[in-house]
Amino acid sequence: MASGLRRRWTGSDEASRPRVTRATARRTDTLSFRDLRAHRGALRGPPMKMPTLEQIRTNRNVLFWSLHAAGWAAYGMTQYFGALLYEKPSSYRRVIAIAAISGFVLSMPMRYVYRRLWSRSPLAKILGVLVTCYVIGLALRGVINLSYREFVEPDWKFQTLFELFGGTLSTTYLLLLWSVLYFGIKFYESQLKAVALAQQAQLKMLRYQLNPHFLFNTLNAISTLILDNENRKANHAVTRLSEFLRYTLDQDPMKKVTLRQEIEALDLYLGTERLRFGERLRLEYAIEGAALGALVPSLLLQPLLENSLKYAVSAREQGGMVRIEGRTREGRLELSVIDDGPGLRERAHPGDRRGVGLSNTRERLTVLYGENCRFAVLNCQPGLRVDMALPLEFAAGGEADTAQPQPPERARSAHA
Repeated sequence: MASGLRRRWTGSDEASRPRVTRATARRTDTLSFRDLRAHRGALRGPPMKMPTLEQIRTNRNVLFWSLHAAGWAAYGMTQYFGALLYEKPSSYRRVIAIAAISGFVLSMPMRYVYRRLWSRSPLAKILGVLVTCYVIGLALRGVINLSYREFVEPDWKFQTLFELFGGTLSTTYLLLLWSVLYFGIKFYESQLKAVALAQQAQLKMLRYQLNPHFLFNTLNAISTLILDNENRKANHAVTRLSEFLRYTLDQDPMKKVTLRQEIEALDLYLGTERLRFGERLRLEYAIEGAALGALVPSLLLQPLLENSLKYAVSAREQGGMVRIEGRTREGRLELSVIDDGPGLRERAHPGDRRGVGLSNTRERLTVLYGENCRFAVLNCQPGLRVDMALPLEFAAGGEADTAQPQPPERARSAHA
């Protein structure tokens, strides 16, 4: 009989029927209770996790409720130590607990009221905050006084409403402090957001300023190929140009890519330049394997390579050599673009556009990293050397690539 089928016990099989003893029954019961506990645990789901510091910092709701709870907890602690200092009766602790919990609950609507007041005029904000704090202060003081009579002085009789709500000004001051903190944090967040948006706009402007410059050079080269009746090369150049433009349009200027991806993007760019220069272009790579996984701003090297091709290769009949280096040193990613061209002239003509790629790359790094980066342009004998040092960053969950860098086909050979 197949093992997957269940055997049916009949009367003739009585001798071979498995016998259930007390020990077997106890083991069965034990397993059943264990399975039941496991089933209950599965129904309850995974245990609740406390929010991490990153969640508190980036999630506004988590940040608000964390600060809100911490503020009223701090209020309760200060009242508790004050009660110890002034030797209040032990029953006063209940009043403190009720005051802290009531303050936490009653002040929650203030957040939604202040959201509506945020876009109003300064006068409307001030009046709205004063009225909101006083109304909620009345309710909070009423709860505190009633709990004080309940637990500390049962014989206290309220003769007037003034006695019931006595001390409202002190709770109003407390809620005004809450309001100042709320508007201060909200103003700080709005300033940070404005700065971030300004930086994004500036970065996009710097990135897209380079595209017309590159496009003009490439279209001019394709036009030259057509005039020379090299239609096959011209068609190939248009295809490679479209591939590179598609890549640039798909890439967000704010996004960072690995150095390996950046080198692969350069291969798309070199697809058109290789048709222009042929054997005149000599390209060398010296990149450590550990540096290939490091993050860099997208298309960071393209304007520097374009600058070297224009002045070290295109301007000379014999062509020139361009070398790209990458290494990691003491928590920084060091990149270099070196050519054997004429270098920078000491007194460049005011209309010389040689520095467009250099100046834009410098400004882009400054916007992204501030003072935590280095950008240097050095004259060599012969040629020009551009050195950059960036903070060493890897993608989330990524690690340094220890494999030896393999140049993309057609781009990273010694002679491209």
